[in-house]
Amino acid sequence: MCRLLGVARAGYYAWREHPISDREQEDARLLRLIRASFTASHGIYGAPRVFLDLREQGEACSKHRVARLMRVNGLHVLHSYRIRHIPAPEPHVLIPNLLQCQFSVSRPNEAWVTDITYIRTWQG
Repeated sequence: MCRLLGVARAGYYAWREHPISDREQEDARLLRLIRASFTASHGIYGAPRVFLDLREQGEACSKHRVARLMRVNGLHVLHSYRIRHIPAPEPHVLIPNLLQCQFSVSRPNEAWVTDITYIRTWQG
């Protein structure tokens, strides 16, 4: 297995016998709390809010440590777009509804209907 991974056998056995450091153990414990806070917020909270959440629970850590653990473990916030309201200079042009909700067609490709509400745009 070591040959396949390109690792020396002595290095593997030294790593295997190496005890987990106190910092690694503390990082693992803190990461469990970070994941709990992150999932409780449905992925909305970033490092600053998770840090405040942990501080309310009585945990002593820095926001930089929380940010590092979140970054290393792939806990990223899904950013939403800011809605910009720009006043329109003239009334919007309305496109006429040609089907008038009558979806029965006499031949193929006579009428196509679609819905694009799932596409995220800057307008919201």
